[in-house]
Amino acid sequence: MFSIDRLRALAAVAAHGSIAQAARALHLTPSGVSQQLAKLEREAGHPLLQPYGRSVRLTHAGRVLALHADRLLGQLSAAQVDLADLGSQVIGPVRIGGVGSAVRTLLPDALAALAVEHPRLTPTVVDGEANDLLPRLVDGELDLLLVESWAPRPLAIPHGVTLRTLTSEEVYIALSAQHPLADRATLDLAAGADLRALAATAWACCPPGTEPYEALVQTFRAHGLEVDIRYLLADHVTQLALVARNLTACLIPAMSRRLASADVRFLPLRPALRRDIRAAWLTRAEGPPVRAFLSAVEAAAKGGDGA
Repeated sequence: MFSIDRLRALAAVAAHGSIAQAARALHLTPSGVSQQLAKLEREAGHPLLQPYGRSVRLTHAGRVLALHADRLLGQLSAAQVDLADLGSQVIGPVRIGGVGSAVRTLLPDALAALAVEHPRLTPTVVDGEANDLLPRLVDGELDLLLVESWAPRPLAIPHGVTLRTLTSEEVYIALSAQHPLADRATLDLAAGADLRALAATAWACCPPGTEPYEALVQTFRAHGLEVDIRYLLADHVTQLALVARNLTACLIPAMSRRLASADVRFLPLRPALRRDIRAAWLTRAEGPPVRAFLSAVEAAAKGGDGA
């Protein structure tokens, strides 16, 4: 492992052209710089300097190592600046995970605001379902999640995770315009005929274990019926494409209605079905990057069109 002080001495010689001038720049004696370079040569296993008249110049190995030294010292200087700026700026990475509809609807505005307000914050984003993302949050792989919680099946949250509701919205049943129930103003879950017709319809939904899947299953089981789920699709766009061709029905939150073609009808349920989009983060890991993102995504949620 190379000593930083020795690399700094080599970089100074490369920059100033002599040991004497490097010593003046480093506020050291020429003898002290020579000792640092002699030790660095032993660490490197290559000659780094060669005589050049009354001075010295770098060997090929010296030039290679000096290039790396410049880069390393630059990184160390940048790290010192970043640490000094922590009190006044939000700096560094923030790793975000989220369900697809929240990522698609809320993140563009939130990330654009962050880029303006905190240009030295570096967000990364991965999408997925809450059952996959929550373990990664707990393990420290992610800093903050955008997850969904459906009324028939509230999201189970591990100990030590803080939740904040960003938006609450109505969920609709999406049907093809050709479906026998498509002309209804609402669908009444207490009406046996409506419910049986819906149970007999093929459904598209997110995979088992996800919040939408369990909410759909529990909604029908509460009335003693099993639902015919044939298409396991995480993406609302794909679900709605099948609905438009009269192949299936699906549950669609308000924020995803804009994705549908004119061949799709959205029918509210009575009693209403709702879902919340919530931010989740480790309580012990809350810091300036998480707080900055929370502020940006809350502003995006308030400016959205969710019900």
